[in-house]
Amino acid sequence: MNAPSAPMQVIVEAGNVLGEGIVWCERAQALYWTDIHAATLWRHVPVSGETKQWRLPERLASFALCETDGWLLLALASRLAFFRLADGALHTLCEVEPELPTRCNDGACDRQGRFVFGTLHEPVDGGVKQAIAGFWRLDAGLRLEKLPLEGVAISNSLAFSPDGSTLYYCDSLTRTIRCCTYGDTLGPSRLFADLRDATGEPDGSCVDAEGGLWNAQWGSGRVVRYRTDGGIDRILPVPASQPTRPAFGGAALDTLYVTSARDGLDAATLAREPLAGALFGTRVGVRGVPEPRFAGTPPAGGAP
Repeated sequence: MNAPSAPMQVIVEAGNVLGEGIVWCERAQALYWTDIHAATLWRHVPVSGETKQWRLPERLASFALCETDGWLLLALASRLAFFRLADGALHTLCEVEPELPTRCNDGACDRQGRFVFGTLHEPVDGGVKQAIAGFWRLDAGLRLEKLPLEGVAISNSLAFSPDGSTLYYCDSLTRTIRCCTYGDTLGPSRLFADLRDATGEPDGSCVDAEGGLWNAQWGSGRVVRYRTDGGIDRILPVPASQPTRPAFGGAALDTLYVTSARDGLDAATLAREPLAGALFGTRVGVRGVPEPRFAGTPPAGGAP
């Protein structure tokens, strides 16, 4: 590893209920992320300080940049859709798990331009989440397939090694991160990192150019960098107890940005954590890798 990290700084006091899904667009030199419960897409341009929001018709769980400029692929709560930034046009592709009490959750593009995402269980009676959700992949031909991974209650930590040959993922409730060899087919799942003796749960992840996995840990106010062997390399404190997902950004891809959440915090905790829900960032002495873009083509002429 290189130089140690500087303390986390506030980039945007967003006050997100459930900030998530952060992605850096190198073409626009901008950060995109979602406040899931507010059904709102955010964009922030660090150089100018400009921040913009788009309200959506339902909760936005995660998304991907598209090879076609001006479009995103959205994993809304119930469906996948193309979204045109210029005018908010929305083109639905398909529903996801319509027969189950689940919604879309974490997602990321693989190095081949396919969108891999997971779902989470939302019990209709407010009960305990069960491992009935799954992982899916949308290819450039807009074909959706279910990946042969174990069922999960809360899918998270989806990320790919720099060469694309390893997939990282987790069920947050198990408090473990798993991985497998990845390609058109998947290898056997194996344990990568075990958080069961630590505080908090694994949430979103990203990978740096050296292959290190950076994981935001919900409830413990930290982002942890894991070496490729699963050992802990560095612990980066975040001034909010519920960090949700990191992403590398900036012109040199050398700044680590982290979203966070206020969801579920009582008044006393919020008084102690006034920055809960903010977007944070700091330079960490290592660079990220460019965010892959979804290779599928949005509809000609926009949404119907």
